[in-house]
Amino acid sequence: MYLVKTPQFIQNLFPNFIWKIPGGEKVIYLTFDDGPIPEVTPWVLDTLRAYHAKGTFFCVGDNIRKNPEVLKAVQAEGHSVGSHSYHHLNGWNTDNIRYFHDVRQGARAAKTEFFRPPYGRLTRRQALFLQRHYDIIMWDVLSADFDTQLSGEQCFQNVIAHTQPGSIIVFHDSLKAEAQLKYALPKVLEHFGSKGYRFDPITREAIEGGTRIRHSA
Repeated sequence: MYLVKTPQFIQNLFPNFIWKIPGGEKVIYLTFDDGPIPEVTPWVLDTLRAYHAKGTFFCVGDNIRKNPEVLKAVQAEGHSVGSHSYHHLNGWNTDNIRYFHDVRQGARAAKTEFFRPPYGRLTRRQALFLQRHYDIIMWDVLSADFDTQLSGEQCFQNVIAHTQPGSIIVFHDSLKAEAQLKYALPKVLEHFGSKGYRFDPITREAIEGGTRIRHSA
């Protein structure tokens, strides 16, 4: 089971996580989980470049080990990089010590303090420990491109139905999501680009600016 739009009450349960980045501008944050892989990630880079868009890639450490040149291409294009752990472990099903070591290994591989838990699944104890060391970047809109039962059009509709300024949107640069991603991503870029939106990478500056706005609201 998954939720295309993260309900506010879930966001409120973990207020120290980054769910969206309010900023008062027409900016959205495209993110890509599970790469980098040579079969899909270069296509994502080409597509983002065609629309003058930047994104954030939450990389699996073992994929970085296998495909270091693909990660270098992501960085060379000016995108942000986050960690998606080293072995894509589910925090709900993993002993804390093993999980913490895996997260640390993934962060070192990606050289980042941005972390997104695989499946979005953390126990409260894991969250309390990890948020002392990393910025935990979640999302408020899920394209669900990983769901092979959905069409690319449904994934596109998931995004446009729920995205607002400051939304963090999840796609996947993975083989499982490839067909849905290749349909939905260009349409999302075209749709929001035509409405005057900008596609920015997640950065420390963006997070801090959004935090200031959220606290002053």
